[in-house]
Formats: sequence, structure tokens, C-alpha cells
Amino acid sequence: MSPKKTTSAKDRQPPRPRQPFIPPRGYPGPGGGQVANIDPPTMWRATTVQACGLWPFAAGSGAPMSGVPLGQHLFTGATVCGDPLSWFTRSHYISNPSLFMLGMPGLGKSTLINRMLIGLAATGVVPLVLGDLKPDYADTVRALGGQVISIGRGVGGINVLDPGAMGAAAQRIGGEGGRVLMAETHGRVLNMVAALVTIVRDRPVDDHEQSVLSAALHHLRERTPPGRQPLLPDLVKILAEGPDRVRAVTLDRGDETRYRDAVDPLHRSLLGVLDGPLGDTFAAETSTRINLDSPAVCVDISRIGEADTQLTAAAMLATWSDGLGTVAASHALADAGLRPRRWFFTVLDELWRPLRAASGIVDRIDALTRLNRSLGLADAKITHTLKDAEALGTDADRVKARGFVERAGMVVCAGLPRQEMEDLGQVVGLSQREIELVSSWSSPPGWAAHGAREEPPGRGRFLIKVGGRPGIPIQVAITDTERRLHDTNKRWAENEPPVDPATEYIPDLSKLAEVDGSW
Repeated sequence: MSPKKTTSAKDRQPPRPRQPFIPPRGYPGPGGGQVANIDPPTMWRATTVQACGLWPFAAGSGAPMSGVPLGQHLFTGATVCGDPLSWFTRSHYISNPSLFMLGMPGLGKSTLINRMLIGLAATGVVPLVLGDLKPDYADTVRALGGQVISIGRGVGGINVLDPGAMGAAAQRIGGEGGRVLMAETHGRVLNMVAALVTIVRDRPVDDHEQSVLSAALHHLRERTPPGRQPLLPDLVKILAEGPDRVRAVTLDRGDETRYRDAVDPLHRSLLGVLDGPLGDTFAAETSTRINLDSPAVCVDISRIGEADTQLTAAAMLATWSDGLGTVAASHALADAGLRPRRWFFTVLDELWRPLRAASGIVDRIDALTRLNRSLGLADAKITHTLKDAEALGTDADRVKARGFVERAGMVVCAGLPRQEMEDLGQVVGLSQREIELVSSWSSPPGWAAHGAREEPPGRGRFLIKVGGRPGIPIQVAITDTERRLHDTNKRWAENEPPVDPATEYIPDLSKLAEVDGSW
């Protein structure tokens, strides 16, 4: 007889209905509501002093935190900081303190550089915008308490024979150091006069004409009384007089005809400079010199028309010569112990315009990208596409222009077409995912309803590439002050009062350096 089977109360309960399994992202298939991604939780960042109780739960994101705060990482939301000067001097991420930026118009390229300019100025770095073509940076420089110099017909000019800050520094230093600096000043003035002649002729000056110019400039410097700077009309008068020092380099051997044959082409070109489209801007005294003690400097050449390529090229060459001479003077004074050391950050926006204006600009920028480490300055160059270099006149200039990207420590990409990204990938080294990401930012905005303004999907988004490292995608959100100071569409605004930079308040960003000593 088998034992009687007993059941517990648990066994007597009816079975529970089986609960359906719900995937974390919803059911697949039509109507299932499946989503591709789950929105990440909101992340808040604070110092260990402010949020010390949460410290055990903090985790690093791996985003660089040295330099000017730029924006948030597009995928992790972490703060991303960076600029070419900080990544070269403090973090040693890059071996060359230069930045090259490409992107389609209207996506915020100059806005990102404007943020770097403000942040670096807070740390004592001197921003130099040597040839603001729009202008994009003049209001920001004024708000920083800097110096804005206007160049153009009837506005202001540059005396290319004025040694400027380098001449003043040479006199102050004196001795052997001052003599060496004055010799370098002579070379800068000679190159600038030769560049003006090249622009008027549309071809370089001959070698013997360089010698004639050098001798004439030496003679002119010796006969000019102290406290006065020579002018281009004075240089023309020297060639007409023909002093012995100038005649000696022409090998005239006492023959007036031989002398005139040697100097007349150069004489005619200089008269063309004075009587042509460049005369009003370069034939008189310098209207305003660059101040060595200014916290920021912007040379505004926006009043020169886009069609006036000769004057644009001459103004760009003159401002770069004067600006880099100021940098050299500052470092020479610091080497002599006469002033504290200062670093500089140069900005060259709309690179395609000066590149097409004259071949001399390509050589000057090429020299800058190779020597900026020894010059004590970082630089940022902005253009639209790599094809801007292909439009140059000679093969040599095209090769030099493509080298700007290859030597850049940082390459920043805004929205670009896919083919352009493929070409850039051969120079920089981009993954397929990075090419697809940046290409998606070049899409136009949607058809906004009721006439509302809709921003392009790629505005404010950038990919930062450094060597062979994976790119860092960021999203930049600007403040109201930045938006008012850097509005590239201000002429499309209706019935809005103009911005007065003197009334704009830029916070003292140097206080942030007390939180993070890395910048």
C-alpha cells in the first residue's frame, strides 16, 4: 500500500500567468516601438570640493581638459577643452602650436576660434588678428580692452618704411643686440617694399633690383633726421638723385645711361605704387602703431572691397609684416630683461582670400607655419575646403598651401561634403566612421514651418583630430555675449540697435584657472 500523497498550500495555488518579456528597447517589428538608442542620463560636473560626497561614484571620461573650454563631447557629454597653445606648451599633445580648420560657411568656424581668442586672452596670451576681412573679431577685441586698427582708403594707412616696434626695441636694447635687431628690421622693410613692387608688376623683382632697394634704404635711413620716419616718396627721390652708394651696386661705372637703365624699371614700379591703387594707403605715415602692451590687437581691413585684390594683398602683407615684427620686438625685449615674456595667438580667417591675392602671402604663411615654435606664437587658419589651395596660380604655391594642413598640430573639421572628407582623410587620416559623421553635418536645414529660422544640423559641431588619435566630436553652445559680439549675419538683422562692445561684459575667465590649474 503506497503512502498517501500530501500537498502543501503552495502546491494547491493556481499557476501564475506567464509575464511577457519586454526588451529594454521595445519590441522589434512594425508597431513594436523599438528605439535605436537610449538617451544617456544627464551628467553633472563639479569639483571634489563642491561634490566631495559623490566622489566615490565619479568616473573619468577621457576627454582632454587642458586649454580653453570649447564644448561638450558629442557622445559622452563630457567637457572638452583645448587650443593649440595650451596643447603645445602645457599638455604636449601636439608638436606644433598651430590649428587648421575647414568647414562649409555658416557652421560656426569663426565662432569657435572667437571662443579660443577670449579664453587665451584671460590667461595673458595676446590675440593678434592681422587682417580681419569681414570683420569678425573687432567687437570682441574691443570688449577685451584691446586695440583695433582700421586700414583702408581714407581710413588709415601703413608706412612700410617705418621700422615700427622692432626699430624702437633696437634703440632701447642698444649694443650688439640692438644692432642685430636693426639689421633684421632692415630686412623686413626691404621684403615689404619688394612685395609691393611684386603686387604692382604681378611678377617678382629682379635680383639686382633687390640690391638697389637695399642700398637706397640704407642711404635713406642714414640721411633721415631722428624722430622722423622715411616715406615711399623719399625712396623714389633717392633713386632719382642716384647717390654714390646706390650707383655702386648698379655697376654704372660713371655712365649715367647705364645707371638709368638699371634703376628705371624699379623707379617706374615705385611710381606705380604711389600713383596707383596703393598710394593712399602706403605713401603716408602709419596712422596707428601696434601697442606692445595691448591685451589684444585686431587690424580691420574690412573696408577694402572684395574686388580690390591688389590692395587686399598689400594690406595683408603689410599687417603681417608689422604684426610679426611686433612679436619679434616683444621677445627681443624679454630676452634683454626689459619686459616680461608674452605669448601670442594669431588668427587668419578666410584663408582663401589672401592666398589668391598674391603669391607673396603664400610664402609668408608658409614661413610662419614652419617657424611659429621659435617665434613664440600659436596660429589658427580657417578656410572652407582643401580645394581653396587648388585655385592658386602656380604648382609651387599649391604644394605650399597643402602643407599647411599637413604641418598643423590640430585639424578641426566642421561640416564638409563626403568627397571633401575623403580627400582630407588622405592627409590627416580619418576613419570611415569619422568621415560619415562629419559628412552628415553638411546637410542643409529642414523646411521650417511658418518661416521660422531653423539652424543647419551641423552648426556648432566639430571634429578635432590630432595625429593618428581618434577624433573628438564636440558640440559648442555659445553664450549670449558671444552671440552679440560675434554675429556674422548682423547685416541681415531688421531694426536692431548696433552692438556697443564697450558695454558688453566678458566674464573674467582667469578665475576659472583657479579651479583647474592646467589653463
